[in-house]
Amino acid sequence: MLVLLPPSEGKASSGRGAPLKLESLSLPELTGAREAVLAELVELCAGDEGKAREVLGLSEGLRGEVAKNTELRTAGVRPAGEIYTGVLYDALDLASLDPAAKRRATRSLLVFSGLWGAVRVTDRIPSYRCSMGVRLPALGALGAHWRAPMADAMAEAAGGGLVLDLRSSAYAAAWKPKGETAGRTATVRVLHAPTRKVVSHFNKATKGRIVRSLLSSGAAPKGPAELVEALRDLGYEVEAQAPARSGTAWALDVLVDEIH
Repeated sequence: MLVLLPPSEGKASSGRGAPLKLESLSLPELTGAREAVLAELVELCAGDEGKAREVLGLSEGLRGEVAKNTELRTAGVRPAGEIYTGVLYDALDLASLDPAAKRRATRSLLVFSGLWGAVRVTDRIPSYRCSMGVRLPALGALGAHWRAPMADAMAEAAGGGLVLDLRSSAYAAAWKPKGETAGRTATVRVLHAPTRKVVSHFNKATKGRIVRSLLSSGAAPKGPAELVEALRDLGYEVEAQAPARSGTAWALDVLVDEIH
């Protein structure tokens, strides 16, 4: 099972000690594309701060994020699973998983990123600010920048098993499963059961809890249909829509009574 996650907008501070080593990150096919984004991002943020904030979509109050990006090559690093914070990652709570579940997380979780393309939770990275929706002056839209290199990298990363796609639309732009891979991919919406309305903030928390439940239980669904059964066994109310045609993903709705 491969679980695709969005990053968090807010991030923990960088680590101490040794700086980033791009060549050490997972999915080495992405190294060239990572270097291109990293180089332009550092140069942009080391120049005109106002322009950098405009490009990155940052308010005056977040000017410190621009300064942080200038130090990406020299800042200390820490595991991506510690860098990413926020609602989904708080609910997932990687640090409190038992050893077996942590090993499953290392194998199964892939976090998409505007700067790195995608990383494993054990990949050591500095704190940064660069969403997938950014359009850099030279490289252009990052979603488009990542499509070709991600297509090559994901062919191997997706393997032959289930792909659970929990990314937001901005990050889904970097890679879209096609053909046979799409047929074993499932996306998830979280709906408020009484109203059948999509929840927003609590969507992330529920998705974090779903991933934690799967990792903690040791469930190993081979495909979307088995995923539906596994989630129901774990106590989730799930409605599934199998694809009407080949080459498209399954759509799962997880229903919650309380929005918390």
